[in-house]
Amino acid sequence: MARLTIEGGHALAGEVGVEGSKNSALPIITAAALAADGVSVLENVPRYTDILDLCQILRDLGADVKWETDNRLRIDARHLTGYAPPYELARKLRGSTYLVGLLLARMGRAEVAFPGGCQIGSRPVNFHLQGFQALGAEVWLEHGSIHGVKQGRLVANRIYIERASFGTTINLMIAGSLAEGTTVLENAAMEPEMVDIANFLNVMGGRVRGAGTNLIRIEGVRRLTGARHEIIPDRLEAGTYLLAGAITGGVVSVTNVIPEHLRTLLLKLQQVGAEIDEDMDWIRLSMGRRPRAVDFETMPHPGFPTDLQPQMVALLSVADGVAVARESIFENRFAYTNELVRIGADIKVDRENAIIRGVSRLTGAPVSAQDIRGGAALVLAGLCAEGTTMIDGVEYIDRGYHAIERKLAHLGAHITRT
Repeated sequence: MARLTIEGGHALAGEVGVEGSKNSALPIITAAALAADGVSVLENVPRYTDILDLCQILRDLGADVKWETDNRLRIDARHLTGYAPPYELARKLRGSTYLVGLLLARMGRAEVAFPGGCQIGSRPVNFHLQGFQALGAEVWLEHGSIHGVKQGRLVANRIYIERASFGTTINLMIAGSLAEGTTVLENAAMEPEMVDIANFLNVMGGRVRGAGTNLIRIEGVRRLTGARHEIIPDRLEAGTYLLAGAITGGVVSVTNVIPEHLRTLLLKLQQVGAEIDEDMDWIRLSMGRRPRAVDFETMPHPGFPTDLQPQMVALLSVADGVAVARESIFENRFAYTNELVRIGADIKVDRENAIIRGVSRLTGAPVSAQDIRGGAALVLAGLCAEGTTMIDGVEYIDRGYHAIERKLAHLGAHITRT
């Protein structure tokens, strides 16, 4: 088990690059295993623990998966044979649901452990199951696993996706790529990662149109082939470092980023008092004053991302005034606020709302991360708190950030891992 120790009170300054998007890499690595012909080479792949677990799962299913460099991954799935990933590995990550779409489309059968990941609220798999059933598969839950079978190819259909589910949209894009006919996804998720996975499927020989809008059409093909592709930058990591600069009153430049993917966050940062400059692949934040309190609500893209809500709440905990954060995606996403209170934050949670009364200072304390983004919020709070903050549960943070302590230390943070 690892622990992060932070001596707070140091303004961050400098430049930091971000990794490839985890939320793109997980489905794209999975989609690479759809290829019955050729080899896929993926660039800008982050080495998060979830990614490493998925690579091992594909190896256990018969794929040849190798790291050619620190961030270049080679996937040869021509001899994929398995349909049941190792239970203990599959249950560790939420992205294991994508394996169901892959295995039904490629193998005609799937047996995948019920997914785990961060405990931030229910992320029901029934949307996925309903989608697979609409494509002609028989699917059911049994003994902690998702089971599915289909004789022959999946059959295209018109499917309405409840709550614009991110995971369901991706899963049905993957499964529909090898289905017979044209699958139409209504109320599809519109995150930038949707465009990234669609671009990769199309380079593989797929026919996906409309990704990034709420109506996606997938014309199924009989075979896909390996392809080269570069994963888009991780907008959530980039947003975290910008918020770290803001909470410490620093000047931080984030590179290898697409500013348009963070438009809603940048607007809120300007409202709290930050100065923002940007170009095609970088964003610079300058924070020369105490932040102002602003209300915000998480929404599906292009709204405020739920995966940046905890970090934004950490910033508002030291803001001037009272702010209300409304969480409309996950019902248990405020669990981390109990740990922020240990550091001195004044936060009251009422169902889907968190009322944040800004305090003039936070004070370091021992705390524990319980999920990726809540853990990142504790790191941000520790950066500006007086004294020492010790964060346990770092394995959660590592699921979404690669060597976060090294990047923050490069910006001037006094942070170590033990």
